[in-house]
Amino acid sequence: MENHREAYKVEAYELLSELESSLLELEENPGNLELISRVFRAMHTIKGSGAMFGFDDIAEFTHEVETVFDLVREGNIIVDKNLVDLTLSACDQIRKMVDGDAVDKDAADGIVAQFKRLIPDRAEAAKAPPADRTEINPASAFENRATYRIRFVPGADIFANGTNPMPLLDELRAMGECDVQARTGKISALKDLEPEKCYLHWDIVLTTEADINAIKDVFIFVEDECDITIDVIDDGSNDNNESTHQKLGRILVDRGDISSDELNKVLHRQKRIGEMLVEADVVDDEAVKSALAEQEHVKQKRRVQKEKTISSSIRVAAEKLDSLVDLVGELVIAQARLSQKAHHHHDAELMAIAEEVERLTGELRDNTMNIRMLPIGTTFSKFKRLVRDLSGELGKEVIMETEGGDTELDKTVIERLNDPLVHIIRNSIDHGIEPPDIRKAAGKPKQGRVHLSAFHSGANVIIQIKDDGAGLNRDAIRLKAVERGLISADAELSDKEIFALIFSAGFSTARTVTGISGRGVGMDVVKRSIDALRGSLDVESEKGVGSTITLKLPLTLAIIEGLMVEIAGGYYVVPLAAVEECVELGNEDAARARTRNMMDFRGRIIPYLSLRELFRLDAALPDREQIVITEVNGSRFGFGVDNVVGQHQTVIKALSKIYRDVEGLSGATILGDGTVALILDLVKLVHMEKMEVRSAA
Repeated sequence: MENHREAYKVEAYELLSELESSLLELEENPGNLELISRVFRAMHTIKGSGAMFGFDDIAEFTHEVETVFDLVREGNIIVDKNLVDLTLSACDQIRKMVDGDAVDKDAADGIVAQFKRLIPDRAEAAKAPPADRTEINPASAFENRATYRIRFVPGADIFANGTNPMPLLDELRAMGECDVQARTGKISALKDLEPEKCYLHWDIVLTTEADINAIKDVFIFVEDECDITIDVIDDGSNDNNESTHQKLGRILVDRGDISSDELNKVLHRQKRIGEMLVEADVVDDEAVKSALAEQEHVKQKRRVQKEKTISSSIRVAAEKLDSLVDLVGELVIAQARLSQKAHHHHDAELMAIAEEVERLTGELRDNTMNIRMLPIGTTFSKFKRLVRDLSGELGKEVIMETEGGDTELDKTVIERLNDPLVHIIRNSIDHGIEPPDIRKAAGKPKQGRVHLSAFHSGANVIIQIKDDGAGLNRDAIRLKAVERGLISADAELSDKEIFALIFSAGFSTARTVTGISGRGVGMDVVKRSIDALRGSLDVESEKGVGSTITLKLPLTLAIIEGLMVEIAGGYYVVPLAAVEECVELGNEDAARARTRNMMDFRGRIIPYLSLRELFRLDAALPDREQIVITEVNGSRFGFGVDNVVGQHQTVIKALSKIYRDVEGLSGATILGDGTVALILDLVKLVHMEKMEVRSAA
């Protein structure tokens, strides 16, 4: 029973998260029946499962909420801000009950009493309990979407009448899932072509919630000069025979491209139906392609409908997943040893086996890492509630926009990313977004905007937090930094360097301390958290326009691609995502670079760091020094090494407690021969060099 209770808790957290997202959407679209049904289903599941597994307090508390949303479904209660606020408070109360925390009974009773007051008729609430009602099918919204076959044949003189067919096709695309196939069979030879005539026509397959009359309305102004056919090929119900619209010959007959007799003649031949019809010259190749597109469209719809109805996922404990990743990491190391052994023995058969093992290990590694990847949208959705509550508390009007929620990131990175993003968003609203009256006086909309976006960039994920607030006060930041001794009064710093000072410990330009910010604790925590994730931070701001904070994070913290280098007989790994290229320097050029800590790279002067000197390693200098050109925090740096070994699949191992605080190292990896290579932290290495230069100065 305890296992079931734990499973219920996990499910309840997911349902509460979905519930909050649905409520915030419902506040913007109060008449959306699907959102109302989603809220009701979530409450119904929380209540029913809670009663089943011994959470009677949750079941009893949720009953009144469920009753109210049942009346909302029937149109007896209107959704407004008061109802959304009350339901969000109920969500918080349910979360405390699930956590097992001490619950304020008076507060819970007060919430229940407010829900009871919303019920217009107590007799209505006394009807059959929700548990006895028919459960709503999660795929109901999808089932209501019908699929139509549309053949749009414009008249030859449609252009002369001032009509462009393209906006009509775009309007169809906006109505739902749409597949458009252009038919070019009527285009004549170039010598006979009249540029003012239309030779194209289109076959369209559209899956939409709109009815056939809405589709006809698209063509209402051109129907007299066009040949338009609209047929329903799937009404959205589960009762349709799945094979009816998935046979190519049947589709072509239904569309009138061929006759049944022509189809039956060709079916006697032992070839693919599409090839046979083209060879029989009863239909052209484009007609077959168009019919295949319809076939695939309907198949895809059926597939999605099944996935909506039947869950194909399983729940796996995070510990088991972490254990699997560890085992895959050990397998990668063992595979490297096998490849190295095979290479040294020059045994063709052994090398073939090693290559096969390497291929399989690579596929297993990629699949395992993909299992750990989660869409960041689940984290983004949590912040909508934060923005809503915080803007209300501060008396500001702020809306949050998200983009790229389907961008996937390692679950470990996502878990550790929550707190930094909370701090940044809180600061954007408190310090960045102005009150409505100030925004109006500045010619801005009363509503401020916080835009949260994510996208992939190579082996990294870029997360941006933008606001359209007042921007950072460059002079105030500089003045505060001088007061605290962070910079000298005559220091010449770029805007980027000045803005980076906000991440210093205890730094704050706020004149008053509030419950949200002003103590200088927060942004330094953000910097440390992002550094611990081997990521980087960048700040851009324009006074009066807004600010943008960009986080650059690695996709995963478990296995990375690295560039192995050799320094004084030891091996080190540089994350490959940061490497731009490798160059060589002769003895004279290398000596000059070491002296000046600068080097000439393709006509530009960039900072140079000798890792041999930075690590204080004594060994004979090589004849020619290898330079690894990297990108760190938006700037190029050249790292001097003895030799570049090559690309290496790096399984990251944590350093022991003794070496955990060593600057410049982010971990270690085991090589094929059993030796250890240290993984370099380029950001920390650059910081170390700057500190040494300042100390020397």
